[in-house]
Amino acid sequence: MEIDADVRSALDLMATVSYETACDRIIINKSAISEDFFDLSTKLAGGVLQKFINYQFKIAIVGDFSAYKSKSLKDFMYECNKGKDIFFLSHEKEAVEKISLL
Repeated sequence: MEIDADVRSALDLMATVSYETACDRIIINKSAISEDFFDLSTKLAGGVLQKFINYQFKIAIVGDFSAYKSKSLKDFMYECNKGKDIFFLSHEKEAVEKISLL
């Protein structure tokens, strides 16, 4: 895994979405994200999500997170969900509602 390459991929995604749709909000399925993202020790989640914050993009990651047993990951997701920029949600409908209100 190369964190810099994955962070660049996130930046490319934001640029493409912004250019093609003039939108600053993204809903992405958990299955489209590397499992390394969910291992906080890799620092991939922090690097990628910091770019979303820096470029004022909202992101909702949708999927079943019950397989993850890490307390620190669960705490991280909980804190993100309390904010206004990054969300970890179970259903796409919930994600649309959440980022549409911002």
